[in-house]
Amino acid sequence: MGEFAESTALWAVFGAVLVIAWAGSAGLIVALRPLLVRYALARPNARSSHTAPTPQGGGIAVVAATLVASWIGVALTASLMPVGLNRLTVLSIATVLLALIGAVDDIRTLGPLPRLLMHILAVAMVIATLPADFHIVPLLPVAVERALLILGGVYFINIVNFMDGLDLMTVAEVVPITCGFIVLGFNGVDWLPAMLVAVALLGAMLGFAPFNRPVAKLFLGDVGSLPIGLLFGWLMLMLAGQGYVAAAFLLPLYYLADATITLVRRIAHGERIWEAHRSHFYQIATKRGFTVPDVIVRVFLVNCALVALAVISVVEPDPLADLPLVVLGAAFVGWLLVTFARGKR
Repeated sequence: MGEFAESTALWAVFGAVLVIAWAGSAGLIVALRPLLVRYALARPNARSSHTAPTPQGGGIAVVAATLVASWIGVALTASLMPVGLNRLTVLSIATVLLALIGAVDDIRTLGPLPRLLMHILAVAMVIATLPADFHIVPLLPVAVERALLILGGVYFINIVNFMDGLDLMTVAEVVPITCGFIVLGFNGVDWLPAMLVAVALLGAMLGFAPFNRPVAKLFLGDVGSLPIGLLFGWLMLMLAGQGYVAAAFLLPLYYLADATITLVRRIAHGERIWEAHRSHFYQIATKRGFTVPDVIVRVFLVNCALVALAVISVVEPDPLADLPLVVLGAAFVGWLLVTFARGKR
């Protein structure tokens, strides 16, 4: 198959995967919503930004549609696949595991220790499938790097869970970043299954978005935010493993900054960090005059800027240029956090 024909065929497959994921997610939500209303109502608590009981569990549809569409894409591109799909298989199993844990936690709250142990298990399963020559920091011993990747993966899963506290917030994060990942895939990130997962996750989130727009009629729930965090983090890991560390850092930088600074601040104040709260910057913004659309639009635009910087770092690979791009990305994120903290004038 010639290069142009192959590219055209891939775009056709990506289009099919996108539509399947979108239709599957939206269709499952419509089918499941009556059950979720009956059995999975999220009632307002210390962490909530909503004021009325709202069904959660939309993540069931998002995760199911993402995995099914990804594997349909694998079937459609079998002739282009590398030998063996063990990494994608284990990723799918770990994703389902986190979805199950999240579903149980949505219905009856689990303690922090069982949740943490399951998170570690899921991430460790994924990291264990990495090839022996997979390195992000070659100077680190393999065992040390893998241990750090497990810790980082668990942290990232929980970051996505923590940040899923406002209507369309996860959509505003995942949609531009998966789009950016797909663009990056045609500029060097050549592991096809990762691109299929990105396309499927994009489609599934677009299918979920109409139900989650303000005022949300449905939430993801932990059944969605936890596995989405795993898939999201895995895509960033694939980027970093290709040598694009700056891009992998830039894409989720807003989530990393908001969640990490908030965590450090809560620790400094002696708060119990495992308990629900409303002290993230995006939550502070809604208490200081910003409407939910005000917050989401700003998050979406900053994420688009971070995607642009990540694409530049990959299209024009130059280690000396990466630092200014990261600094510029940090400036965009810093501006957003300060804006949220000051409130609307």
